[in-house]
Amino acid sequence: MRTHYCGHLRAEHIGETVTLFGWVDRRRDHGGVIFLDLRDRSGIVQIVSDPERTPDSYSLAEQVRNEYVIKVVGRVSQRPPESLNPKLPTGQVEIYADQIELLNEVRKQMPFQVSTAEQEPVREELRLRYRYLDLRRERMSQNLQLRHRVNRAIRRFLEDEEGFVEVETPILTRSTPEGARDYLVPSRVNPSEWYALPQSPQLFKQLLMVSGIDRYYQIARCFRDEDLRADRQPEFTQLDMEMSFMTQAEILELNERLVCHIFKTVKGVEVPRPFPRLTYAEAMDRYGTDKPDTRYALELVNVSDLVADSGFKVFSGAVKNGGLVKVLPIPGGNEVISNVRIKPGGDLFKIAAEAGAKGLAYIRVRNGDIDTIGAIKDNLSEAQKQQILERSGATDGHLLLFCADAAEVVNATLDRLRQAIAQEMKLIPAEQTNLLWVTEFPMFEWNADEKRLEALHHPFTAPYPEDQSDLKTARAQAYDLVYNGYEVGGGSLRIYQPDLQQQVFEAIGLSAAETHDKFGFLLEAFEYGTPPHGGIAYGLDRLVMLLAGEDSIRDAIAFPKTQQARCLLTDAPSKVDTRQLKELHVASTYKPKPKDS
Repeated sequence: MRTHYCGHLRAEHIGETVTLFGWVDRRRDHGGVIFLDLRDRSGIVQIVSDPERTPDSYSLAEQVRNEYVIKVVGRVSQRPPESLNPKLPTGQVEIYADQIELLNEVRKQMPFQVSTAEQEPVREELRLRYRYLDLRRERMSQNLQLRHRVNRAIRRFLEDEEGFVEVETPILTRSTPEGARDYLVPSRVNPSEWYALPQSPQLFKQLLMVSGIDRYYQIARCFRDEDLRADRQPEFTQLDMEMSFMTQAEILELNERLVCHIFKTVKGVEVPRPFPRLTYAEAMDRYGTDKPDTRYALELVNVSDLVADSGFKVFSGAVKNGGLVKVLPIPGGNEVISNVRIKPGGDLFKIAAEAGAKGLAYIRVRNGDIDTIGAIKDNLSEAQKQQILERSGATDGHLLLFCADAAEVVNATLDRLRQAIAQEMKLIPAEQTNLLWVTEFPMFEWNADEKRLEALHHPFTAPYPEDQSDLKTARAQAYDLVYNGYEVGGGSLRIYQPDLQQQVFEAIGLSAAETHDKFGFLLEAFEYGTPPHGGIAYGLDRLVMLLAGEDSIRDAIAFPKTQQARCLLTDAPSKVDTRQLKELHVASTYKPKPKDS
């Protein structure tokens, strides 16, 4: 019977006899006395086996090696002054092992070192292949425990302080349009019919508001069949919330208190409230993105009006065609960014090209004036030069990077350059936490491929009442929470009147038949007295990733998939038995491409 976890032992336990279980993190033989670092999920404690003081344990201590699983019974002792280890929480004590019992040994060569003291960088593919060993390592073990503490903090706040009810919604549901591709599941008992795994519990949580639940939450598993990135997974976890009879201001205030509670409980960090707020239009204008990292400046400046009639055709032509000209002012940029990097072939040019830009223009500021040569200088008037310097706040040493194109290209280009340059110039405070709300998103965006409008968030988002006369240009009562440049949560007030919901479906091109087929149950529910309601969902994996200081969402998940949506541990997805497919009335039409001869 275990009496304590290894990492919990302190000076107040000196003199106690304890029973510990764990893995040998490291073994050291110092002239006859053997030291074992014993590790469990709580941490490490030093075990001492001395042939004179603890002869019964010594012979076994000679046999054990790293990652052997052992049981230790012994007395907690004060470490000698020369052996104190202030780097370890248990560094004041050690355990003299009266008994050591070998529970299991390592029978194969370890694919990588697990030991805290001997860790080296390991390829991610290897880490994922042997994930159970990777999770033994301190970094990943701490990340999973952090995730547990986040979940616990959420539940305590929502249930104990705010009266939320946790409700589980279905995993097997029906496929609905909009959003990413669904993962589909064939039904054996209903041949030729399919379930879909939920991309979110959106419809069910709105139906719970119709049901009178009033305040719902769920830590929900969701699924999206989409291309993956470092902060995306095909299956993910979100904190899902929905509330009736609350205004947008009340919903944001409650969620600010929730987020502050998480930071205080998990990180011991006090986050000031209220969080800053930017409208979508302001965020795009100043940062070129709806999820700006506001820990550093480098704001974009729109100079379209100043150069609309300039002789520099790249600028005036972009404005004439309905585009923008923006500048990214970089203090000290003259010293660190060479011309070669901005021109074709340079790294900054490549970043711009990947965002869709045809090129970059630039100006260097020296001695209070523009110091550059070529068409941009020759085709700007003195008044235009001074107006650009004044509006951008540029002084000696500034580099001004310009992009002139359609608005979406300009914003994407300068946003990416802003982030890359901030990283390079070390402008991002490592320990700073910036949280802000972005509000007033457009209801719709144009899908050029399908030649139709589609909901920017989802088609259940309510427009501002004053915008309902023209839904195509309406603002949505939507809000995103941005944490250091990452969107970690998003929500909205919902439509709860069936006629307005029908109008939104029509705006995105759904016919009456399609609407009835896909959403008839929702519209019917709205006929029975639906309260005004709104909600939000947080990407829990991404939030934990940021709280842990990781760069990849995979390091916040116990058993993640690769960027090819594969599990290297279990080799999923995999082929299945033909008999299973016959039972489901399913056959594959896929034919592998012939290999090159």
